[in-house]
Amino acid sequence: MDDKSQVVPFVDLPTAALVVDQLYEGGTAGTLADDPLARLLPVGNQGGFRYAGSPRKGTVRLSVLYTTGAVADWPDTLDPSTGVFTYYGDNRKPGRDLHDTQRSGNLLLRDVFEHAHGSVEERRTVPPFLLFETAPPGRRIMFRGLLAPGAATLTSDDDLVAIWRNTRGHRFQNYRAHFTVLDVATVTRTWLTDILAGHATDSEHCPPAWTAWVDGRAYSPLIAPSTTIIRTKAEQQPPDPTGVAILAAIREHYRGHEHDFEFCAVELWRLIAPATGRCDVTPPSRDGGRDAIGDYILGPLSDPIAIDFALEAKCYTDTNSVGVRDVARLISRLRHRHFGVFITTSHFNQQVYTEVRTDRHPIALVSGRDIVNALRAHGYADVNAVNAWLGKIPNVHVSAKGAPNP
Repeated sequence: MDDKSQVVPFVDLPTAALVVDQLYEGGTAGTLADDPLARLLPVGNQGGFRYAGSPRKGTVRLSVLYTTGAVADWPDTLDPSTGVFTYYGDNRKPGRDLHDTQRSGNLLLRDVFEHAHGSVEERRTVPPFLLFETAPPGRRIMFRGLLAPGAATLTSDDDLVAIWRNTRGHRFQNYRAHFTVLDVATVTRTWLTDILAGHATDSEHCPPAWTAWVDGRAYSPLIAPSTTIIRTKAEQQPPDPTGVAILAAIREHYRGHEHDFEFCAVELWRLIAPATGRCDVTPPSRDGGRDAIGDYILGPLSDPIAIDFALEAKCYTDTNSVGVRDVARLISRLRHRHFGVFITTSHFNQQVYTEVRTDRHPIALVSGRDIVNALRAHGYADVNAVNAWLGKIPNVHVSAKGAPNP
C-alpha cells in the first residue's frame, strides 16, 4: 500500500476512522508532535502501551498496543491465519517487579485478563484494545485491528502467562499475552467518541463482534488464510546482527561434525511444534534418506493419534542455500500419513520453495530466521544463552530398534 492515495494524511488524523491495514501518516516537524497515534487518539505519544485513563486507578477506557516489530528479544507476532496476536509486556529488563513498570502496562494486562474471565459486568470494564504497528517510511503507522483479550482455544492458564527471562545472569519476569483480532473491518470515529465517554458497550455504534465478546466471551476472529508463500532469501534470514550471530554460533558449535546438527534440529522442531512425540535421529549409515523420524500427536489426551513425519537437517552457511537435490531426497521418502520437516541454518533457494509450494508437498521449511525466532520465543535471546542450550543437547544416535548407537 505505497500509493499515497491510500495513506491518511497527518492533518486528517483527528477525524479519521480506523480501517484494518490502513496507513496513517506521521508529521514532518522532527519532534514528538509528529507521532500519528497521539493525533489519532488521546493516548499519549510514547511507549508500547498507550491508553486513555489510569491503569493504577482502574479507569482505562481505551487502550492501544503499539508494536515496532524491532525488539528481537520480545517478538510480538500476529498470525493472520488464526487472528491471534501475541504481545509481550513492558517489564523487559531486570530490577523491577512484574507489575512495577513505568507505563503500568503489565498491571493493565493483569487486571484486563482477570476481568476477561469474569462475569459480563466485569468484561464491561475491559477497555477495547486497538493494535497498531510501525510502517516506515517516517512515523507512518498501520492499524491492524480491534483486539479482545484471550482466544477461543486458550484457557485462563494460557492466555496470559508470566515468563522468566535472564539478562547477564539477572532473572526477571514479564508477561506474554494473547489477544484475538476481532472481525471488525472499521472502528468508526463515532464509536471511539462513545468509548471515551464511557459508553463502549451500550453505544449504538458498538461492533457486534465486541458486544458478543462482552456478553458471552464469544470470539469472532478476523481470519485471513494465506496465499502461497514463497519467501525471499532475505525473508528467510535474521534481519539483525544478534540473530546472525546466533546462527553463526550454531554453525561453529557443529563445525567439523555437521551431522550432529541433526540432534539440534530435532530440539528446534520441538520448540516450534511442542506436540511432537517421539523423534529419533537415525544412524548416518542407515537413515534411509531421513535424518530423523518421529510422531506428531493430535486429538484428545485420552485418545490421541500420531502422524508420522520425516526430518532433514542441513547446517549450512548463509551463502549456501538448500537446493532441489536436498529437498527431493526428503520428498522421495514421504509416504501415506507422512509429512516432512526440513531445517537449515541457511535458506531455501527460490526454485525449491516454488516447487514445494506449487506441488503442495506437505513439508515445513524451517530457515535460519525461523530458528532464531523459535529460540528467542523460548528465552534464548543471545549467543551465550544459545551456547548454553546447545551444550545440553545429547548427540546419541538411536537404531531402528530403539537402542543407542554411539
